[in-house]
Amino acid sequence: MRVGMFLNYAGGFREVADEVAELEAAGVDLVAVPEAYSFDAVSQLGFLAARTSRMTLMSGILQLYTRTPTLTAMTAAGLDYVSDGRFELGIGASGPQVIEGFHGVKYDAPLGRTREIIDVCRMTWRREPVVHQGRHYRIPLPEGEGTGLGKPLKLINHPVRERIPITVASLGAKSVEQTAEIADGWLPMFFHPERARDVWGASLDAGLARRAPELGDLDVFASPALAITDRADAAAAAIAAVKPNLALYIGGMGARGKNFYNDLVASYGYAEDAATIQDLYLAGRRDEAIAAVPDELVRAVSLIGSASEVGERIAAFAAAGVTTLTVTPLARSSAERVALMGGLRRLVG
Repeated sequence: MRVGMFLNYAGGFREVADEVAELEAAGVDLVAVPEAYSFDAVSQLGFLAARTSRMTLMSGILQLYTRTPTLTAMTAAGLDYVSDGRFELGIGASGPQVIEGFHGVKYDAPLGRTREIIDVCRMTWRREPVVHQGRHYRIPLPEGEGTGLGKPLKLINHPVRERIPITVASLGAKSVEQTAEIADGWLPMFFHPERARDVWGASLDAGLARRAPELGDLDVFASPALAITDRADAAAAAIAAVKPNLALYIGGMGARGKNFYNDLVASYGYAEDAATIQDLYLAGRRDEAIAAVPDELVRAVSLIGSASEVGERIAAFAAAGVTTLTVTPLARSSAERVALMGGLRRLVG
């Protein structure tokens, strides 16, 4: 099992790079750089490529709608080049709040766009003339839709690899099925190892049944919060620290009936809790929404407790098929984060 972590996308590049160098020395395999409505992830990934030598660098995630498929392919090839073949392309749909609210682009057809972007990326990395006449992307643009001067082009540079790993963030049944079929990795949110099979098992099985053998095994990510402590009060504080983020996603990421994360938590068996959290959050009663998040749910989707307790949870994630842990360490300083990640590395082995 690989050990990785998500970086804080709101921090400064230089400070983060200093910490990442220490994380690499502590045995961390991978760092993922999110991209919300902060600095772009690509700039930070390129900066980190120059400050590291071994660990994998991953976009976590680049949104589908903010770059053309060929620009996504060019960017991934460039990051793979400057990192000497250490880049993994994480992509996902994000949500209407960011895509329409910040970028001003219509949020539509995430399933179809994902498949077409992956097809174009792999074609580009093989240095084939890019010809893709899909439903959502038409390359080159036909004469009837443009000037007629466009012609198929191939990437000028020779990529380090023609198969850069692609991980897709997905939650819905059809999206997870497609991810299992065509992607190298799958990045869900709030992975509950004891309930994941009930929620996603049929979708994963259907997708894996159509998976091309050359893709190899699907790399399954989980992204729990991490706090290793023998103190009951510290563990309780860590649980409390996770609740605001869960409440935000369960209650506030989308309108009523259009919240993927609320649906997910409900499918885990917390339908009443999810409805209560959403009602409170949408009513502006955020503190009450946070308090309504069950401790049991936090513990299930996190790695919080003593070393032995965290070890047991790691085993549960592994038994559920997780192959990469990209955690969020609950720490107040760089030194604490590095120590936590080193502790996780020792527990995973």
